[in-house]
Amino acid sequence: MNKLPIIGITMGDINSIAVEVLIKTLNNSQINEYCIPVVYGSPKIIGYWKKVIGLPEFSLNITKSIDQLHTKRSNILVCWDEDVEIKMGEANSTAGKYAFKSLDMAVRDLKDGKIQALVTAPLNKHTVNNELLPFKGHTEYLAQQANSNNYIMMLIGDELKVGLATGHVALKDVSSKLSIDLIVRKIKLLNDSLKTDFNIQKPKIAVLALNPHAGENGLIGTEENDIIIPAVTSAQNDNISVYGPYSADGFFGARQYKQFDAVLAMYHDQGLIPFKYFSFTDGVNYTAGLPFIRTSPDHGTAYNIAGKNLADESSMRNALYMALDIIARRSDNATLKAKPLAFSQMKRERFRMDF
Repeated sequence: MNKLPIIGITMGDINSIAVEVLIKTLNNSQINEYCIPVVYGSPKIIGYWKKVIGLPEFSLNITKSIDQLHTKRSNILVCWDEDVEIKMGEANSTAGKYAFKSLDMAVRDLKDGKIQALVTAPLNKHTVNNELLPFKGHTEYLAQQANSNNYIMMLIGDELKVGLATGHVALKDVSSKLSIDLIVRKIKLLNDSLKTDFNIQKPKIAVLALNPHAGENGLIGTEENDIIIPAVTSAQNDNISVYGPYSADGFFGARQYKQFDAVLAMYHDQGLIPFKYFSFTDGVNYTAGLPFIRTSPDHGTAYNIAGKNLADESSMRNALYMALDIIARRSDNATLKAKPLAFSQMKRERFRMDF
């Protein structure tokens, strides 16, 4: 009998919608046919939130060791025993402290190969960040833990796949961060991930311009001529099917994205605004290029609806599906390949009816 993959799930910000979408995602025994989920956090937090959202019967197997998981149930690995006050909808340092504690313990097991993938629930980077712990976000922290700068933030949805040349960078600093080498590396990472993780054998990639109208031949910006076009040409010389740069407004307005397998945006909002237009409730954030698999729902803490039982878990569930798919595509295990791929391709409407 083939062993199912163990998927680590962080608890995220306990004052936000994070625990709600986590519980709703795992509140279906079907999931246990495809993986062994393990939440890093506190049973007391789960106990509090399951009552808030009206799922008092929901339960997780409690364990204090990753080596003692229940293989046919979802688990929670106890990361702290103390009582923690929950203040729904409030961003505070207490929530940040425990969100990081969950993440840190999960990443240790991820690096040690004790879990096969990590799904991170949303946290507030501002409540985690402090003088002793500079924290810019999940992606940067995971790259640091992998001791690698060779990664790309990808957003995955049914309509659109987007990679970012720069991530959490102030808009005024984007131009100075761009270089031919950087863009070539991001194109190659995107190309490799599309092949390995998404089974697209001959990816076709579009690269967006930085400036309006792709710089108008240098009239309103030189980054296209000096950096982006040479980078695209270099990647083409390496037999990558990449094209551009395209002016972002016309590219999306004319729906040219439909002609490509993925798009490389130059900065955060350039890629995420169109992506969230298409996939606001069900898109997935994937960190490609790292030596381990990490996915995340593509939404934040949503403090404004915390505790109101309004949070949609689709993105969290899809993040779990995608982690399973990527494990399967990287695996030589034929049974593993068949199960998660078939599972994640089920139509959402039918899956919801199975609850």
